[in-house]
Amino acid sequence: MPPKAKKEVADTKSVLLGRLGTSLKIGIVGLPNVGKSTFFNILTKSEVAAENFPFCTIDPNESRVAIPDKRFDNLVEVCQPAKKVPAFLSVVDIAGLVKGAHEGAGLGNAFLSNIDSCDAIFHMCRIFEDEDITHVEDSVDPVRDMEIIFNELRLKDLVKVTKRIPDVEKVYKSGNNRSMKTEFDTLVKAKEWLEAGNQIRTGDWTEPEVEELNRVLFLTAKPHIYLCNMSMKHYVGRKSKGVVPVKQWIDKNDPGALMIPYSAKFEQTIYEMEEAERAAYLVEKKTASMLEKIIINGFNKLNLQVFFTSGKDEVKAWTIKQGSTAPMAAGRIHTDFQKGFIMAEVMSYADYEEEGNEAKCKANGKYRQFGKTYIVNDGDIIFFKFNTPKDPKKKAGSVFGGG
Repeated sequence: MPPKAKKEVADTKSVLLGRLGTSLKIGIVGLPNVGKSTFFNILTKSEVAAENFPFCTIDPNESRVAIPDKRFDNLVEVCQPAKKVPAFLSVVDIAGLVKGAHEGAGLGNAFLSNIDSCDAIFHMCRIFEDEDITHVEDSVDPVRDMEIIFNELRLKDLVKVTKRIPDVEKVYKSGNNRSMKTEFDTLVKAKEWLEAGNQIRTGDWTEPEVEELNRVLFLTAKPHIYLCNMSMKHYVGRKSKGVVPVKQWIDKNDPGALMIPYSAKFEQTIYEMEEAERAAYLVEKKTASMLEKIIINGFNKLNLQVFFTSGKDEVKAWTIKQGSTAPMAAGRIHTDFQKGFIMAEVMSYADYEEEGNEAKCKANGKYRQFGKTYIVNDGDIIFFKFNTPKDPKKKAGSVFGGG
């Protein structure tokens, strides 16, 4: 059961804990021609169309990008494995929304359903001016654009909850089913909150209400990271033109949410450079790429973490939900590992780095054994022991991980 939501941005995390599994995705959302597809191409090293006209993207494009992780890199360097597999962030490039999307404008219903299948959102707003790149609203106004997206998601949620309430009310009141009271009351409260111009993730919800909200998975419950697409000139020159009003809007409407100023043009420019040229250019301009920060924060917004298995054969980062137990982590490798779980032998990455290797961790009492109730920490290096099902083709007592 999800933990009790707090009256702050942490509400989002509590609501999203209702979605199961680790195959979670983050969608890139914004108006047409704000740089979504260009960003997607650079981020995932893809080649989707990024043309200068609205709805260049219609069907969503999905790809994945490796999570930058120095812990993984160090394990690879130490183990020198035959195979290395990092953790990945799944990213979806969703077509631009326009005003009236919740009523079907601009193929809005299809595009909103694509957002519905994602678990978090990169909300991209355009700050850069460029006469050669059209704007669907005929002018560059990031606050207006953000309010359009804000309201389209909110209004779609309002349509959803308004449609759902009569069905629940019929069972609850007409059918005298008192077990439906919490669901009914939560939906009514959610409807009132949305009608007041708010998003679900900023509400003050009790634990039972969070559980009910998880059944609906509202669009406005999804965590947001705001990406401010600046011109290359202003990004490199460290000029905050256009960023300040966006930050003020976020502080008012989505308090505590992360905003990352970046420049798609800048990222595209350095992406096309050779490694040595890129390094020299960044030093000269006294600036840096924002892609690593964006990727890591996107991964964190999905409430995911990693554990490692390592050895000469393979070093791999396995993705699990925060709060997962050791048997659940074992199940990520194979369902038999979870069913026959015996124990997990664990080193924290911090201990491994401090001691330098597994042998010293064992010698200094930092290689520990845990049972079924152990909650895996981000960065744990794990060696699983398990019994296989009664199958003559499988050997009992197999192990995996460690190194």
